[in-house]
Amino acid sequence: MKLYYLPGACPLASNIAMEWAGQDYELKLVSREALKQPAYLALNPLGAVPTLVDGDFILTQSSAILEYIADLNPEAGLLPDTARGRAEVRRWLGLCNADIHRTFGNIFGVQGLASTPEAQQEVVEKSAARLQALFALADQQLEGQEWLAGTRSIADPYLYTVLRWAKAKNIDLSAMKNLSAFHERMEQDSGVQAALKAQGLS
Repeated sequence: MKLYYLPGACPLASNIAMEWAGQDYELKLVSREALKQPAYLALNPLGAVPTLVDGDFILTQSSAILEYIADLNPEAGLLPDTARGRAEVRRWLGLCNADIHRTFGNIFGVQGLASTPEAQQEVVEKSAARLQALFALADQQLEGQEWLAGTRSIADPYLYTVLRWAKAKNIDLSAMKNLSAFHERMEQDSGVQAALKAQGLS
């Protein structure tokens, strides 16, 4: 199983899930230039990471890859056994993937959204405010519990990954004590540490 990645980008979530699951894998670093070249586009027409190659099976999109890892390794317990439990995990995975990640996209790609420095600054400021509101939902959800969906799941590595982005982009989450505690727990986790080391981030 091979995971194509950029260091610290969203494939970090899948990398952590693989460590938690005890899944054998190989990391394949891709440069930003290579993402748009024919060889990589043949694997992922979007020219993005992550891409997972498992034998003759090619899978893209972080949420799909995370669920695939969980389904291949049910003993790791990264998806609950009940319909409600799985729905709860998908709810919070969706917040991280479809809402928080997408909003960060406005900041990472601001040059493509606005042409003047003033307009770009407005996009960044409004996106930062939106991110604070979204992270506040996760902070509230973590009140009294260690994991986003109640038990450790594939939602947690994604939340950790986007929290790293918040720090990198100076999104002020200092008032969100539950998120701070979650981040600290994740930093101390051996699987997280292994994934960070594998991507050259520690």
